[in-house]
Amino acid sequence: MNHAWIPLRVGIILVAAGWAAIACAARDESPDRSSVITRTISLAGSTIHALEAGPDTGAVVLLLHGARFNADTWRELGTLDILAAAGYRAVAIDLPGFGRSGPSSLKPEAFLLAVIDTLGVPPVIVSPSMSGRFSLPVAVNHPGRLAGLVAVAPVGIPQVQDRLGKITVPVLAVWGENDMVVPVRMADVLVAGVPDGRKVALPDAGHPCYLDQPQRFHAELLDFLSR
Repeated sequence: MNHAWIPLRVGIILVAAGWAAIACAARDESPDRSSVITRTISLAGSTIHALEAGPDTGAVVLLLHGARFNADTWRELGTLDILAAAGYRAVAIDLPGFGRSGPSSLKPEAFLLAVIDTLGVPPVIVSPSMSGRFSLPVAVNHPGRLAGLVAVAPVGIPQVQDRLGKITVPVLAVWGENDMVVPVRMADVLVAGVPDGRKVALPDAGHPCYLDQPQRFHAELLDFLSR
């Protein structure tokens, strides 16, 4: 599969202080991605780029990304549309300094908490690779701010291993069987350390396992969300 992302064609982007303050949004005009809306928000003086799909009243799924990717990866993979079709409000953001987001003065934990504040409800967070620096500290220190965690081979598990038991929300650990970046044994550490955890190892998949096995990844994600 081609892992390259295709730049999003945007009409009008309005920078606003949080989701509630956004007066308009640009809608992608391509027929197979018509449900995806582009937004920008301001957090602590930083401009954050985001993509959103699905009903405003749906349970929120917040999609983060790894170091080589950005929010548009989830659009091109079809994840945003798949979640929207299932009735979820899917939000993918470019983390600070990635994609179309500027740098942020906030530390990763504080940044993610600020993003959650803009959503208005605790989201299920999908956190691949590098984004574990953002999601794992929030999960162990502020478990009530999440509805669930889909950990897709995130970095940083050893740094929070002694506090994993504080994660009170359900956790799905998704790894590629051939992951050479974050060893599959880290999935076992994560699942063993949380009260409610389940591991899924995708065959013939490497570190970005959702790109290597998108159908299986989406099926596992939807199954987890339905619970």
